[in-house]
Amino acid sequence: MVVDDQAVVRAGFAAIVDAEPDLRVVAEAQDGAQAVRLAAELVPDVVLMDIRMPGMDGLTATRLLTAASGTDAPAPRVLVLTTFDQDAYVHDALRAGASGFLLKDAQPEELLAGIRVVASGEAMLAPTVTRRLIDAFAGTAPATPAPDPGLLETLTPREREVLALVAAGHTNAEIAEALGVTTGTVKSHVNALLGKLGLRDRVQATILAYDLGLARPRTAPRP
Repeated sequence: MVVDDQAVVRAGFAAIVDAEPDLRVVAEAQDGAQAVRLAAELVPDVVLMDIRMPGMDGLTATRLLTAASGTDAPAPRVLVLTTFDQDAYVHDALRAGASGFLLKDAQPEELLAGIRVVASGEAMLAPTVTRRLIDAFAGTAPATPAPDPGLLETLTPREREVLALVAAGHTNAEIAEALGVTTGTVKSHVNALLGKLGLRDRVQATILAYDLGLARPRTAPRP
């Protein structure tokens, strides 16, 4: 499902998606409230969600969609569409349960790859963009109840190391190279730490790592 208050934007994204043999747009919504209603009826696998919309915004809609726990189907995966220079709500969207984000000016192949990634149960965390956004918003997001620091004690030293690297925006391949292990081993560590911490994906792991102080924003931007 494509959610955006601009009809031209919705049509553009829908045309890109519908041109693929393995993807189909089941609905378009012009605001968050309509998206929530249509999702309950049509049960889409993935929702492309704009943030700034009149009426119910994308942040509220994301929270409602990802909190859905129907017995007949899992909650949809939400892929947030944002403009980096203007949208200061990405951090909150990730907290609300979004599975990742894409910039609105992403290339068609990036959009399609993002949809397939989140549909498979993974998180869409493009490393370079993730680092910029986390650096920008991790220290300025509205205050929320701090998680229990004891959560880290449930992890092995290697799992804590992997969590810190995940929070820094590294891919499994990059983590494997840094630690001198296979990507399969890294994936096993990631799955183990997600299970121990009760998290759904790498996005939630990244946010938790910042909340617990395991990762911190950089004081200077990358060149």
